[in-house]
Amino acid sequence: MKSALKLPVILGSAAVLAVSALLLDQPFPGTPVRPTVAPIPRADANQPIIQIALLLDTSGSMDGLLDQARSQLWNIVNRFSHAKRDGVGPQLQIALYAYGNTDSGANSSEIRQVLPFTTDLDLLSEHLFSLRTSGGDEHCGEVIRDASAQLAWSKDPDTMRLIFIAGNEPFTQGPVDFGDAVKSARERGITVNTIHCGDYEQGVAGRWKDAAVLADGSYMNIDQNQRVVEISAPQDAEIAQLGAELNKTYVAYGAAGRKSQLRQEAQDNNSRGISISSMVSRSVAKSSGYYSNESWDLVDAVKKNQVDVASVRAEDLPEPMRGLDAAGRKAWLEAREQERTRLQQRIQTLNAERQQFLAQAREQQAAPGADTLEGAIGQVVEREARKRHLTLE
Repeated sequence: MKSALKLPVILGSAAVLAVSALLLDQPFPGTPVRPTVAPIPRADANQPIIQIALLLDTSGSMDGLLDQARSQLWNIVNRFSHAKRDGVGPQLQIALYAYGNTDSGANSSEIRQVLPFTTDLDLLSEHLFSLRTSGGDEHCGEVIRDASAQLAWSKDPDTMRLIFIAGNEPFTQGPVDFGDAVKSARERGITVNTIHCGDYEQGVAGRWKDAAVLADGSYMNIDQNQRVVEISAPQDAEIAQLGAELNKTYVAYGAAGRKSQLRQEAQDNNSRGISISSMVSRSVAKSSGYYSNESWDLVDAVKKNQVDVASVRAEDLPEPMRGLDAAGRKAWLEAREQERTRLQQRIQTLNAERQQFLAQAREQQAAPGADTLEGAIGQVVEREARKRHLTLE
């Protein structure tokens, strides 16, 4: 492993694990019922896959970690927005586990699979905001074991398979030896990266660095209670407004579609409630290829050949479409797709200007802006991307 990273601020980025298919012959004792999510769309031919499982400590002292994860989610997603292999952008799948909490749904070891692997970023955001902290025991080895064995990890050798685990108690707690769990993950081609919330040397003493070394991963430490300094940019207000306008181009179908559209609006409100910067980052993510909602949006579903719009029942369509014939439905969707493309392109243009402004502003800061959650994850991603011939433009 390369030299460990000392990062004074890294938000608990780490706790994402997800399971879209079970690879266990039988469940572990005390395993709770796993959440149901829409099936992950089949990746296009030659499309790279990035799988990230975030394992978050949700014990009583981790409120700051959750706050950082919520505020940094869209920045993390945007880190991948320009990734490509042979000109093809990857499919991003994220899973989430919570550990160290007696919350409803946790097993007897206080571990809960919050989400299996999903490409639904709004669903991920919703569940991040639903997490609450309470006292508990932090079994790092066991949650790594569960995430490694339960999640539907791709068998493609070029897939980027990453676990980020964040917490503050010794890595040695619990009945599962962390060394065995990490070695098992490594044998599956999964790289475990550890983020200790607290003093760097304390994390070393607590075996967080040892776990990362065994996994050929990275060890990092953060101050989970430090607030990330945000810089306002002249483009912020327009980007946030355009992000909200994008919602009008989505055409929900069926009862599940209407529920998902409400979720989309709710996550806008959650991001806006954190800060204008968080809303801007979410808007930029919504303008990227990763923000695809073919499971409930007719525009995306038809574009990706998931649905024949002519075969959708009239009662499952929004009111303005119900009286249209097949040609009329197609024209309706094409108009919204064109408007969406226009808004997304404008957001991308503004964001390029914004990034230039922020880069210049950060040069004048005493503290570097890279010591954040997305900065830490970004360093790991860059290392792993090189191994898999992915370019991050």
